[in-house]
Order: sequence, then structure tokens, then C-alpha cells
Amino acid sequence: MPNWIGDFIMAIPVLHDLRNALPQAEITVFAKEHLLSLVSRDPNISRLLPFSEEALKGKEYDTGILLTNSFSSALGMFKAKVRQRIGFTDFLRWPLLTERISIGKLKSEQHHVITYKMLLKPLDIEASDTEPKLFLTHEEIDQARLKVSSNKKVIGINPGAAYGSAKCWPADRFREVAQYLLEKGHEVIFFGDLKTKNLVDTICKDLPVQNFAAKTSLRELMALIYICDVVLTNDSGPMHIASALKVPTVALFGSTDPVQTGPYMHGIVISHKVECAPCFRRTCPIDFRCMKKISTKEVLDKISSV
Repeated sequence: MPNWIGDFIMAIPVLHDLRNALPQAEITVFAKEHLLSLVSRDPNISRLLPFSEEALKGKEYDTGILLTNSFSSALGMFKAKVRQRIGFTDFLRWPLLTERISIGKLKSEQHHVITYKMLLKPLDIEASDTEPKLFLTHEEIDQARLKVSSNKKVIGINPGAAYGSAKCWPADRFREVAQYLLEKGHEVIFFGDLKTKNLVDTICKDLPVQNFAAKTSLRELMALIYICDVVLTNDSGPMHIASALKVPTVALFGSTDPVQTGPYMHGIVISHKVECAPCFRRTCPIDFRCMKKISTKEVLDKISSV
């Protein structure tokens, strides 16, 4: 499975299509350990296997679907003697595959969910209309509600993004949005990880909000997002979590392309056309015009509309 939260979630429909087509199959998810919790309650999966060089040794698999583009993942499947190895032909790994999928221009013209499903073709499995879906327990949801015990409308805000600052709307505008929502009597909660904690702390300073940055596990984050009435977010892992949980989502895009990585089937995208976007850079080398064109009023209007 992919190594980023968002990519991992966009690949989940492949697992569900496999289960629908092969109800008796044993489906093992092989991924980085910290990401496996995303699907730890997924009834479609038989087994979770943390990624390591030794993990596949001594095990027999009929088919391996490589949802990553890395050379190392293909080499691991090859060394493990997985009989059928299906993957994209990127990064000179085609000799390690038995079934090779070339995507070319399609990668930039369609959503990643659709791209991942192309890997099902060698198995004669028709890509269905399945969407990314995450599963939570009632206990997890109840615990989240205890942390945000409020009769008010709950707005979740995720102002960071793992890939880099070019994906992030300016911090002062997130703060302006939070201030306005608080004045309107709403409950505002913020999300973030250890890397974005300082950013979130700065935005939240002296505001009567709940700041959960770097204070939750991945599953606790999922549950907190689930209880939100609306989530405001950059293009990020939490955006895909919200979309997969069918939480109303307002997603802000600048340096990346919502056609490829927008909230799939659920969510409102705010994005303005500028000549240099999407650039897919980690940091903006010029004036950050793509994100600065998104106004606070525009964002608040969208939040109010859902």
C-alpha cells in the first residue's frame, strides 16, 4: 500500500473491489506499520502485515498488487516469489513484474482512485463505483464525542499538509476563519501532526478552541473528524479521511491538482486558476498566488453552505 495517508486512503477501493469479486480470498495488506491502523477495523481485509524486508519471507502468495510506484516494493515481491506481480511500470521496475500497467497521461487526467483501480485489469475485475471508505467502532466515536462535548456546530480545521507549505493556505487566514466561527457560536477544533504542531499552535494562540495537534493517534484523529459537522482543510491526509468518512469537507487547493487528488465524490473544492499551478512543488518559489487568491469570505461562504 502507498506510504502517505492520502494515497493509502485513495487505494482502499481496490481492496474492496477485490473482496467483492473474490469473497473467499485471503486479502493481506502490506504497508508501513503506522498506516495499518487506517484499516484495522475494515471487515474486507483478512490480515495486516507491517512493512519490512523480512515480512514476506516464508509466505506464499498467489498475487501481489503493487499500489506503490517504488522499485523496492517490486523487488520485495520478486524476492518473495509472489507468483503474479501486478504494478505500474515506473522507476525501471518492469522486469520485476509479471503484469505491467502503463498509465502515461492518464495519471494527470484522472483521479488517483481510478488510477489505482487500473491495477485490477489483469485479474479481470471490472472497476466498480466503490469509494474510499473507513471504518470506526461505536466506542471510538463515543470517545471522540466525550472530548468535544458540545451542542454547538463543530467545525474541524486542518491547516497543515505533510508534503510542504506550498499546499497550505496562509495561517493568518485560518485564524480569521476560526475567529469568525467562534463569534457565530460554533465549536472549533484543530488537527495536526508533530510536524505541523508549531503552525497549529500559532494559529490557535489565545483562541478558545480545542487544539488536538500531535495529541491523537491516527484512529483518534479519524474519530474526531467523524464527529465534525464540517472540516476545512488543505489537500492532505485528513482531507481524505474526512471525505472517506463522508464528513462535509471544504478543501483548499493551490499547488496540487484536485482532478487527481481532490476529495473523492464528497467535498467542496476551492481552487483558482493561475498560470503556474498546479506546480506540485513543496514550497512556492514566487508569490504564492494560487493560495492567496482564496479569500476568507469565500471559505466562510462554503462552510456555511454545507
